[in-house]
Amino acid sequence: MLVVKGMRFPIEVILVCIRWYAAYPLSCRHLEEMMEERGVTVDHTTVSRGAIRFLPLLEKIFRKYKRPVGGGWTRLTLK
Repeated sequence: MLVVKGMRFPIEVILVCIRWYAAYPLSCRHLEEMMEERGVTVDHTTVSRGAIRFLPLLEKIFRKYKRPVGGGWTRLTLK
C-alpha cells in the first residue's frame, strides 16, 4: 500500500514522526530534536516530505474504517 522505494530511513521511523506530527501540535524541527534524543538522526525536511507524501495516503486508508457519525440523536425525543 505505502510505496517506500527510494527512502533513506526505515518506514517505521517516518511513520512514528508522521503520527506525532498529525496527532500533536509539533513542528518538524521539534520532531527532529525528539528523534535525536532517541538516537535517530533525521532531518526536519525528511519529516516534512514524509508527511506530504504519506498523510493523504494514510487518510484514504483509514477513512474506510471510520465509523459513521450522527443518527444517534435523532432517535431521542424530548418530553
